[in-house]
Amino acid sequence: METTEISTLAAHIEHTMLRPDCNQQDIISLCEQAIELQFYAVCVPPYYVQLAKKTIKKAPVKIVTVVGFPLGYSTVASKVEETKKAIISGADEIDMVMNIAAFKAGDYAAVQNDIQAVITACHLQNKQCKVIIETAYLSDEEIEKACRICADCESDFVKTSTGYAPAGATIEAVELMRKVLPAKIKIKASGGIKDKLFAEQLIKAGATRLGTSSGLELVASAS
Repeated sequence: METTEISTLAAHIEHTMLRPDCNQQDIISLCEQAIELQFYAVCVPPYYVQLAKKTIKKAPVKIVTVVGFPLGYSTVASKVEETKKAIISGADEIDMVMNIAAFKAGDYAAVQNDIQAVITACHLQNKQCKVIIETAYLSDEEIEKACRICADCESDFVKTSTGYAPAGATIEAVELMRKVLPAKIKIKASGGIKDKLFAEQLIKAGATRLGTSSGLELVASAS
């Protein structure tokens, strides 16, 4: 595979800090690094969206936050409220975790309602929504089913992982998702993306965005 230039790789990266013990300075540093290195976005906890907005100001870095994170089985009403609050606080994009428990129970109507409610809340405010399907818990057949539900709900992206499951993104999962999803729905790979070769392989497999806490290492190795 051709070597990815640093600026090209950076444009795919959502510089991520979702540790439960992260502090204000962690978030400020994350945002400053994203501005300097021209990452596409930062991904921060909902609590820190306003701080990220204040730090980024008018720089061309998007703010992403999470909803129903990381387990996905909170109520639809709570996810919608989280989404509205995050957008008011300054989030540009919402990464929601689908109700994996409902999906595993075969209650696909509940899963679809859950996803559709959050996507609608985002689209009403002209914001994008990514649906995290947590591929580590799903068979290939289940990945296909989850992607079709996301497509029916007109998700902007489908995302592989939270980074909190036993495994994160895989080349195979991204290739399968790209095969199933309509071209207009993009893919975000996340979880365990720690080296440049793997990042390049995920992009080649069909990922448009990379969620990673190792962005600095990735672009350092690309320079």
